[in-house]
Amino acid sequence: MALVNPHGKDKQLRVLLLKGEELKQERQHASKLFKVKISSREAGDLIMLGIGGFTPLTGFMGHDDWKRVCKEYKTADGTFWPIPITVSTTKEVADSIKKNQEVALVSDESDEIMAIMKVTEKYSIDKDLECRQVFRTTDAEHPGVAMVMKQHEVNLAGPVKVLSEGSFPKEYQGVYLRPAETRMIFEEKGWSKVAAFQTRNPMHRSHEYLTKIAVEICDGVFIHMLLGKLKAGDIPADVRQKAIDVLIDKYYVRDTIMVGGYPLDMRYAGPREALLHALFRQNYGCSHLIVGRDHAGVGEYYGPFDAQKIFEEIPQDALETKPLNIDWTFYCKKCDGMASMKTCPHGKDDRILLSGTKLRKMLSEGEEVTTQFSRPEVLEILRDYYKGLTEKVHIKTHKYSEGV
Repeated sequence: MALVNPHGKDKQLRVLLLKGEELKQERQHASKLFKVKISSREAGDLIMLGIGGFTPLTGFMGHDDWKRVCKEYKTADGTFWPIPITVSTTKEVADSIKKNQEVALVSDESDEIMAIMKVTEKYSIDKDLECRQVFRTTDAEHPGVAMVMKQHEVNLAGPVKVLSEGSFPKEYQGVYLRPAETRMIFEEKGWSKVAAFQTRNPMHRSHEYLTKIAVEICDGVFIHMLLGKLKAGDIPADVRQKAIDVLIDKYYVRDTIMVGGYPLDMRYAGPREALLHALFRQNYGCSHLIVGRDHAGVGEYYGPFDAQKIFEEIPQDALETKPLNIDWTFYCKKCDGMASMKTCPHGKDDRILLSGTKLRKMLSEGEEVTTQFSRPEVLEILRDYYKGLTEKVHIKTHKYSEGV
């Protein structure tokens, strides 16, 4: 059997990242263009456009795309798409750009020129509408809502030529993978039925259990780590990678698991983000997305299984990649092992409910964490990380107290 097709009518990866002599020439050209600063979230989206992760998009969305995506889950030409992919700037900057003018998109963090964009449209949006549709809330405490509300007044639309992947290839060498690369690796392994596991946390026992269920019914599992920005308190990618590597080395059958990373920032859009996760995993070659409890959620904004239900609300042919829905999982003392609501007959008093949020809280507060919650090798790595944070805070506090 073959891998799933890339998303879109053409069923071909659309890679917008330039190479070789063309890249060299366009970089020289870009250095002379009017420059527009872009945020970390926008830079991540741009890189995904470049490497084909957002196939079949050719650039940032115009007003009609934005509106239809918000309200109907599709772009103006009818392509299924669950979350707007947009770039914004100030009214002052937008007013100085003419229609069809080429501009250079520049990272506001590194000052690197990331792309050339032909500005075909300038428009304003109803931010409340986007937040209500995408995040199901306009609460400013929601990190995704806060991200949208911080966007500038005017959106720019148009096709892009991507010139850079930022620091990701160098910083996450061997982990940061492009869709063409994962597809080639899956084919070399003889995998056609591949389940993607989305993670922004170190993997505890529940995550391990989810992936092992998938291993039983698929050729392999692709643990796909988010490498972009998270909310305050989340554990950085290099620590997560170390914890995942030791888990795979000690607790999985060799050649059943593969690890990779992708360059997006989290939006915390719950159900809508689950759809986006499935869509770009299709471009990476995955036939399934593992969807457990509270996928891509935050706080109490979504029901625990809303991200599973949303796949039932979209057209059956919207995506080739399908959800692999798994019930609430936990460690049961009476079962003496991992179980789910579907397999465990015992009561809540016998269950150790696991979550990344709970694990982070326990570790950050120095609480004892049992091996029923997380593997000892993983806990050792995470304790070292939190110990380092505590030491940094102590040193900083000591300096202030000494008047340094």
